[in-house]
Amino acid sequence: MKTNPFTRILAIVAIMSVGVTSCNTPAQKQETATEQVAAKPDMTAIKTEIQAIETEWASATTAKDIDKIMALYADDAIEMADDEPMCVGKDAIRQVLLKSMKARKAGTTVSYETMDVYGDGNLVTEVGKTTVKDASGNVVSTGKYMGIFEKRDGKFICIRDINNEDQKDK
Repeated sequence: MKTNPFTRILAIVAIMSVGVTSCNTPAQKQETATEQVAAKPDMTAIKTEIQAIETEWASATTAKDIDKIMALYADDAIEMADDEPMCVGKDAIRQVLLKSMKARKAGTTVSYETMDVYGDGNLVTEVGKTTVKDASGNVVSTGKYMGIFEKRDGKFICIRDINNEDQKDK
């Protein structure tokens, strides 16, 4: 069966029209997807904010100011300190921290260094290291920790804290 040349031309035009139309459709979908992308949090600024909390925490720990330290914890916080059972809630955490403060020698200083933070801006995990120095400035202990902070009422507060020493007393 022979085909009329006009029919072939009409078929080619129809196929090309479908091809051109379908090429434009993904561009419209891409614009919609771009609109849904949320702004990423400024992790550098968050790291600075968390380090400021840790500096305050270190000052309070060095001064053995338990009330100032407890203000940095959420009421429902969980503490997992080195060589201690898991503590749930401020009352239990307070007891463990008081015990730790009592055991620390007079004149020692504590510092915390935020190494890294990650999260979504409202819930942030911090990885850091601890240094304890004696009254002469000699390092007597080092350790590491992870803290999880949640933004509540516009400020970060610790909801989970885990820490341990790098090496036990010799």
